[in-house]
Amino acid sequence: MKLIPFALLIATLSGCDSGPNLAELCSQHPNICNEFTEDSWCKRERIAVGFKNLAVLQEPGDKHKFDLLVAYENYAKCMDFASQIEHIKLKEKRTFRIDNAIKAKNRIQQLSDETVNTENPDLLFYHWSRYLDKEALAKFLKLEGTGALETPLAQFNLATYYTKRDPKKTLTLLFHALELYKQDDDINIEIFKSISTIFDERNEPKKAYIWLKMIQLYSPDDEETSIKVREEYIKTHALDSAYLDKIAVVTLDNIINGNFKSPRI
Repeated sequence: MKLIPFALLIATLSGCDSGPNLAELCSQHPNICNEFTEDSWCKRERIAVGFKNLAVLQEPGDKHKFDLLVAYENYAKCMDFASQIEHIKLKEKRTFRIDNAIKAKNRIQQLSDETVNTENPDLLFYHWSRYLDKEALAKFLKLEGTGALETPLAQFNLATYYTKRDPKKTLTLLFHALELYKQDDDINIEIFKSISTIFDERNEPKKAYIWLKMIQLYSPDDEETSIKVREEYIKTHALDSAYLDKIAVVTLDNIINGNFKSPRI
């Protein structure tokens, strides 16, 4: 099977975007596109790394470095999985996939070292969650209640910290994270999952089901919210799913359109 050249692939995928032309990027900055050996696996993850590297190149700063760290993590995870798959005809594929994963992990370590003294809230939480950096956590928590944490990601990270410490506060933070989404933003479905779990633990199955249904509506391929899972939940708690499904649709529509308001807890 003939592989599509990386430059051609990203040009095709970005052809409908108004953003930078990555085919030109590969011509002007071949080191970015040639960082990894080309493979049919993990194309989108590799493209994301290219975009984020370009952003750091154009505007060096901790915000873009955080985005690049996440992109490298996603690529490394994908390559780790791909490297476990034996290619029948080309055994060397497994070797260069392992090599690609190692390269990505080396860059993750390099970027982590570069940002160890950051003041960026997303990176502060990154250093806490990945390396248990207590100083980074202390800096992050000091920002609570300030504009620096008024983003969906920062509120979700704050909620993650309080999950086992204060469930009610966690729920408040998760709802506020959803309030901060603007129209047509990509929504982190882990927020939906966390809210559903909290309501289930509070023995509020109707509310738990609504958020479970919203996961399925927004991300139909999510394995944790399969039809079987939902049907079992409906049966166990004797729920009127038709009515609750309507609430889920309206709630999700409000979030997608940037009109969500936190309910009373």
